[in-house]
Amino acid sequence: MSTTSKIQWPTVFSGLRGITWANLPSEISAGITLAALIIPLNIGYAQVAGLPPVFGLYAGIIPLAIFAVFTSSRHVVGSPDAPISAILGAVLIGFAPIGDPLRVQYALALAVMCGLLFFVFWLFRLAFLANFLSRAVLAGFISGLGIEVLTNQIRKILGASHAAGSGLEAIAEQLHGAIATSVGTTGYFVELIALFESIPHANLYSVAIGLGTFVVVRSMKRYAPKAPAALLALILMTVIVAVFGLDRNGVKVLGTMPSGLPSLTLPNVPLADYLRLLPGAMAVVGITLCEALLLVRSCSRKHNTKADGNQVLFAYGMASVASGFAGSLVSGPSASRTAAMDAAGSRTQLSSLVAAGVVALVMVFFTGQLAYLPTAALAGVVASAVLNLIEVGELRELWRMRRSEFWIAAVCLLGVLVFGPLQAVIIAFLLATIDLLRRASRPGVWVLREAPDGSHFVPEETGQAPDTSGIIIYRFGAPLYFANAGFFEEEVEKLVTQAATPVKWFVLDAEAMVDIDTTGEEVLHQVLKWLANRGVTVALSRANQPTVALLAQYHLLELIGEKRLYPTNRHAIAAFRREAEKAPGTTAD
Repeated sequence: MSTTSKIQWPTVFSGLRGITWANLPSEISAGITLAALIIPLNIGYAQVAGLPPVFGLYAGIIPLAIFAVFTSSRHVVGSPDAPISAILGAVLIGFAPIGDPLRVQYALALAVMCGLLFFVFWLFRLAFLANFLSRAVLAGFISGLGIEVLTNQIRKILGASHAAGSGLEAIAEQLHGAIATSVGTTGYFVELIALFESIPHANLYSVAIGLGTFVVVRSMKRYAPKAPAALLALILMTVIVAVFGLDRNGVKVLGTMPSGLPSLTLPNVPLADYLRLLPGAMAVVGITLCEALLLVRSCSRKHNTKADGNQVLFAYGMASVASGFAGSLVSGPSASRTAAMDAAGSRTQLSSLVAAGVVALVMVFFTGQLAYLPTAALAGVVASAVLNLIEVGELRELWRMRRSEFWIAAVCLLGVLVFGPLQAVIIAFLLATIDLLRRASRPGVWVLREAPDGSHFVPEETGQAPDTSGIIIYRFGAPLYFANAGFFEEEVEKLVTQAATPVKWFVLDAEAMVDIDTTGEEVLHQVLKWLANRGVTVALSRANQPTVALLAQYHLLELIGEKRLYPTNRHAIAAFRREAEKAPGTTAD
């Protein structure tokens, strides 16, 4: 069979399955609601990434429509969101400062790189890799990004025109040199000092606009959750700024934006810089992969639908490439907008197609009105959105359930703030891997004691009082491999040497030992030889057929003997007693 024939090509429009004439009005209404959410939030997220506002609006046209066409999920909305925007901002600062035209070119190149990586993940069906970023890593990473973005939005709400003239400025400059240049990001604590620098120079009108927007959005989400709170708050604040002329009093507004639909563009960056963008693209794809597939599974369970995770990755690949060629912000999974569409009655991707059409109409006819949007109000909208990313409850639950995972989340959170998103996710992934290996190196092990009535076996900790029956039934609760092989050897030797009565039989309950690597084979070979030298008979119980085949392949079955393979522990102990009865001068209780 050729490689091409093995590829499972995506089915277009599978996200539109289930559309009927009856639910058409609700889909159109939901699409208009989605557009009302996309317009203010996408502009805000473009500013988070340090890109022109039009980048965010363009992401709500072609990339949104392409994702809707190719995705297999009927419910997940593909749109820019805070985590991806924060990563973009951190990556791009190493290539070009905010306002530099080159920053736009690198953003487009990064989008293309993300698309190519998504295609690689789809081609090799690597959606399962989402399982390797643990809950703790995601909680810490997303919370750290939320804190960083929130701090940045507070600075915009303050609307300070300058922050010069105090000693903090010199400290900030020194920290910028010590942290930012050495690590490759602006550094959260540099931003925090800049925030304190801005407080004495805050524009009170801007603060009132920003806080007013934040309060309106939060209040409407509580008391009118189905209303487009962000859009209504922005309209209200824009009217206030226009009526009272607050732009003349230092309140910054969005300014003129190009009207019309996006045009085809090609990233203009040196080819060698694509490799420099690779780590950033991998971070975007990794977070998108994890969040998207978790969101897809959640929606599929809730609505009893099926969605192919690998096809979702293909859809993100298409949307990312479209972003790179249409001059827009990279899209990711938006849990907030997906939940809003669910509440609005959307059950297919038709709502996303309608939203793309509405945003296109706004870009053609209403960009003049968007120019008067106060940036403080946009910051208030984004601040409200990212507040939900700071998962205090999740961190509290990790502390209660498993402290080691809480510390992984805490390190990841601090890593985002101190080192930046790219370095933080690498550090947290390494810590999660180390924690996994630490736990895997000491799996659950038990000695099985026969109940007094002989009806069943009772698992006991290996450190409890040793048995006097002359037989040990030992259950090893994991595959035998390099990380736990030494522990296995230590446990067996301790059980045999510390037994109150000389051990005659050692039965290995291998039900959980579904795999043995070469290190495990070497250690098991040594243990079998050691037991044989002490005159201990070794038996194997409850081993599945692949494990037996593996033992034969390693030539370990020869040391055990095929007659010492038992389907249950009861069969093993019965064989022990039969042999004990045959031995002269011995009894078995």
